[in-house]
Amino acid sequence: MKKTGETLVFYRPNDDGQHAIPLANTGVSAGFPSPADDFKELRISIDQEVVKNEEATFYARVAGQSMQGAGLDDGDLLVIDRSKEPTDNAIAVCFVDGEFTVKRLKVEADCVYLMPENPKYKPIKVTEENQLIIWGVVTYVVKKI
Repeated sequence: MKKTGETLVFYRPNDDGQHAIPLANTGVSAGFPSPADDFKELRISIDQEVVKNEEATFYARVAGQSMQGAGLDDGDLLVIDRSKEPTDNAIAVCFVDGEFTVKRLKVEADCVYLMPENPKYKPIKVTEENQLIIWGVVTYVVKKI
């Protein structure tokens, strides 16, 4: 298998609940502004929003550009749930022949393909000669804009 040059570093969610930040009680209008007195401050923790199974959830930063077409850019933070069942078309973190990679799963009757979302990269056809572990399913991406 061709090496992708991408590396993932995994992080555990912070489960101490100490990092709640203010949240507007109403949605933020993308049209006309709403009156300021409509905003009542609540507290929210991003971990509580994106982590559904604490023991099985990890974070990792995207390294590389093979998934740009899916909105995963270099440096983005992925939320990965290892308890979710991988399905066809899911974006997953895969361990293939000793390397981690993030790809879209394409499951066919006789084989699995790991599909990039950038035409500069080729799909990886997983055969019996490859060792594949689907490590977890990507559930969220945190982007810096």
